[in-house]
Amino acid sequence: QVQLVESGGGLVQAGGSLRLSCAASGTIFSIDRMGWYRQAPGKQRELVAVLISSDNTNYYADSVKGRFTISRDNTKNTVNLQMNSLETEDTAVYYCNAQRVREYSGRRGYDYWGQGTKVTVSS
Repeated sequence: QVQLVESGGGLVQAGGSLRLSCAASGTIFSIDRMGWYRQAPGKQRELVAVLISSDNTNYYADSVKGRFTISRDNTKNTVNLQMNSLETEDTAVYYCNAQRVREYSGRRGYDYWGQGTKVTVSS
C-alpha cells in the first residue's frame, strides 16, 4: 500500500517562506508524477506544481511561478515545495500527489493523495 505523508505547513506572515515536504512509503519501484495541489476554502482543488520523470518536465501554476520551487529525490520518493514571498492568496490546504506508481510487486497505481497540510498566510 502506497501512502503519502506531508509536513511543513503552518502560519506565516505575508512575504515569508515555508517548505513543504512529502514522503511516499511502500514498496515503490518508481513514481512518474509527484506534485502539489492546494484547495482554498470555498474553491476547487488546483494544481500548484508537478515534476514528471518520464519526460523530465515540470509545471507551475501561473500564480506561483517565480515564488515556488518544486524538487524531488527519486531515491527517497520525496517531493518538496519551497514557497517564498507568500501571499494571503496562498492560504489553503496543500496536498501531495503521486501518479503512475509502480511497486516492486508489479502492481501499478494511478493516483495517490496525502492527507493535506494547512498553510495560512496572514497579512
